[in-house]
Amino acid sequence: MYDWEYRLTTRDTNRVVRPMEYGLEWTRNWPCANGDSAGDPHHAEDFLRDFNRRILADSDAFFAYEPRRDFRLETSGDTQFLRFTSAVETPVPCNNVVNARWFPTRGRRAMVVLPQWNADAGGHNGLCRILQFLGIASLRLSMPYHDVRKPAETERADYAVSANLARTIDAARQGIIDLRCCLDWLESRGYTELGILGTSLGSCYAFIASAHDPRLKVNVFNHASTYFADVVWTGQSTRHIRAGIEGAITLERLRPLWHAISPMCYFDRFASLPKRSLVVYATYDLTFLPEFSRQVAAEFERRRLDHKIAVLPCGHYTTGQTPYKYMDAWHIARFVRSAFRQM
Repeated sequence: MYDWEYRLTTRDTNRVVRPMEYGLEWTRNWPCANGDSAGDPHHAEDFLRDFNRRILADSDAFFAYEPRRDFRLETSGDTQFLRFTSAVETPVPCNNVVNARWFPTRGRRAMVVLPQWNADAGGHNGLCRILQFLGIASLRLSMPYHDVRKPAETERADYAVSANLARTIDAARQGIIDLRCCLDWLESRGYTELGILGTSLGSCYAFIASAHDPRLKVNVFNHASTYFADVVWTGQSTRHIRAGIEGAITLERLRPLWHAISPMCYFDRFASLPKRSLVVYATYDLTFLPEFSRQVAAEFERRRLDHKIAVLPCGHYTTGQTPYKYMDAWHIARFVRSAFRQM
């Protein structure tokens, strides 16, 4: 299994090693700035660490947004897409238009679906069709810098997770706010029972969004982990990012610089809201190491939250292969159907 997983994680030849940047210019438009500009570049690490503390102290402000007024449902062939202007503006124009494929059903139940890092336009459409079959509508969101939101100069979704520390936070903030705007649209269409399904990077965004949005009652975290920095540092699929940063910083110093986008830092908030959750992880995962996923599972158990754990006998990438993708889909469909019925 490790062999198979390693082959899948090394088949891409377009991973680019880039040097670490603090990216303080990305912090200028963040809330919680307290009038600061981009900080002193000679003390960039201290500045970004302090900024993360401020974000955690007032995360409601950091993930707040102006409601969108330009929702539009566009049709291409027999496929519908929800599009609107992102509440977070970036220097990449194509990234500022949110794109979400719409899988409608009648009724009141709907989910926002976030695929994995570097997912193409087809990623997770199969899961959305399963939800549709179960009578649950879904919006399959293209995350920042993915799919049609990817800038022309990149072959991968490099700007979503990279050695540019503040840009990575900005991308996560944008993804979380975009999905919350999707909830607004769903509510406007009469969907009142709402959930989230996130895989890998999408799982990270989903957890933080759910911790800040009481509307998300049904949660699926398909591959879950603790701290953003630990995943990047230890994951097989992020080895090129580590190669660019490990000469400039240690894991212990990096971890608090990405606390603002680390699910573990929001467990208190998450636990304060009534939710039903499924946590899925894989025994042979080389990207989200199983020990991190087990820590997440233990935290759900320690806090006595309403949850289920599903363990797949495969790895991160092999979850998308036969027969494991069917096992994963079965666990997800079974949980989601039951959780919505209990509502």
